[in-house]
Amino acid sequence: MTVTHTSAPAVKGPSDGDRPPGRSRLLAGIGGQNISLVGALIVVLALFGFLNDNYLSLSNMQVIAEAATITGLLAVVQTVVIICGGLDISVGSQVGVASVVSAMVFTSTGANTLAGAAAAIGVGLLVGVVNGVVIVYGRVNPTIATLAGLAAYKGLAQLLSDGRAQGYVLNDDTFVFLGRGKIAGLPVMVWILVVAALTVHLLLKHTDIGRNLYAIGGNDTAARLAGININKYLVFVYALIGVVAAVAGILLTARTGSGQPTSGSEGLELKAITAAALGGCALKGGKGGIGGTLLAVALLGALENGLTVQGINTFWQNVAQGALLVIAVVIQQRRSGERAVGLPH
Repeated sequence: MTVTHTSAPAVKGPSDGDRPPGRSRLLAGIGGQNISLVGALIVVLALFGFLNDNYLSLSNMQVIAEAATITGLLAVVQTVVIICGGLDISVGSQVGVASVVSAMVFTSTGANTLAGAAAAIGVGLLVGVVNGVVIVYGRVNPTIATLAGLAAYKGLAQLLSDGRAQGYVLNDDTFVFLGRGKIAGLPVMVWILVVAALTVHLLLKHTDIGRNLYAIGGNDTAARLAGININKYLVFVYALIGVVAAVAGILLTARTGSGQPTSGSEGLELKAITAAALGGCALKGGKGGIGGTLLAVALLGALENGLTVQGINTFWQNVAQGALLVIAVVIQQRRSGERAVGLPH
């Protein structure tokens, strides 16, 4: 059964005579949130381009794109889980587990790339299903369940690797191609993000599955009464997160040359959630899109790279990410018209 988006009441379109002019329709289609992100991105690029002549160079733009790929993959699937009213704080630790497993299996099987990648994806799928089952059938709040997963999977990665980088994969052509190769002038990692983002966008916007996910996040009671199997959808979403996190872990291994239990994956959950929130996802569910999330990923990547190029202490990057997340949530609250906590109506 197909269920329409229930996060907001349907609005009748204007008649031809009342239709806004072409530019207004274009702006409405892009969305105010995305226009703000484009404006902020232009400001960041212009500011750091003015401060450093090499910042806007093609080589540095590629560095920004490559660095943002792993965050982008996680932000895309984080968008999906937030749309359906959930959250996954454990994605960074999942990337670490997948990275370690991919390198260790690759090494132990005599440099078998396929075996390493398959093992990582299998572990990612298992971890994602475990998260989904705990949340759905254990009736545990998603934030608490995945917060526990954040600690557990980080510990698992450290146990498997003894807390050290594992293996060496840069003697393998496939890993080198994934981490450093290019297609049509763009890094392979960027193409992987583009394909993943486009696939998820089509899933959300043009399939019954996507419409049902929006319905679950908008009003889960109505969705259940409409016959949607919410439990099945939630387990599917968390399994999807596990698989994509595993792909991100494989790319991290390819980029760094070895399996990384924590380096390169720690803090990714904050970046992914921040990008999704900045991109317009309502943290209560039922609203969001991949386009806004990708713009937010680009903004975060440009800001992080600019601060690094200017030699600013990396700790300030964490401060900036936290501040942006708060700003995004405040903007959402203002737009929704909800009263502030503790204040009268």
